[in-house]
Amino acid sequence: MDTNNKSNLTEITESVRKYALAAVSESRYKHSVRVAETCVMLCRRYGLDESLGYFVGIAHDICKSMDGDVLLKIASRDGCEIGALETERPSLLHGRAAAVKLREDWGVSDESVLEAVANHTFGKAGMCDLAKVLYVADKIEPGRENVTEEYMRRLFKMDLDGMMRTVIKESMDYLKGKGKGVSPQTKALYKSLKGKR
Repeated sequence: MDTNNKSNLTEITESVRKYALAAVSESRYKHSVRVAETCVMLCRRYGLDESLGYFVGIAHDICKSMDGDVLLKIASRDGCEIGALETERPSLLHGRAAAVKLREDWGVSDESVLEAVANHTFGKAGMCDLAKVLYVADKIEPGRENVTEEYMRRLFKMDLDGMMRTVIKESMDYLKGKGKGVSPQTKALYKSLKGKR
């Protein structure tokens, strides 16, 4: 995928959108559209390519409905280690599997796009700005219960790293409250951002 070629990007975005529509539940598809629209808003706010923002938003959950064994098989092709948490809950690999599919099935080679989609579940230290935008958008799209106009106004006053810190802290607190573990990648990401005050 040549991200500088806008007509090519538009074509691939539409192809991936149609795939998502067929591959996931209606509610998951609507979530993906809201994430894509939120990515566009965040890209506008932070000076990033809005069409790439829309693309990663619409593409991030295309593997969400896949069986665990299939996710393990596809995700393993990215060459990265599959951690204990992911082995236990293969559904957590849907982002990595989606990035593999984008590369293999649609010829996507833009590293920022692949990084964003692969890491939207846990995040990772040193993520590019497009990856940060998708990570945040997935958590603050308007369908989320905790997202109010006041909450969005407060977030949009922050720089991107400040927004990331806030959203990650809330996510970690939520997981801890539910008695669930926080991934090492998320902890490392949060720690790296705390140093950027």
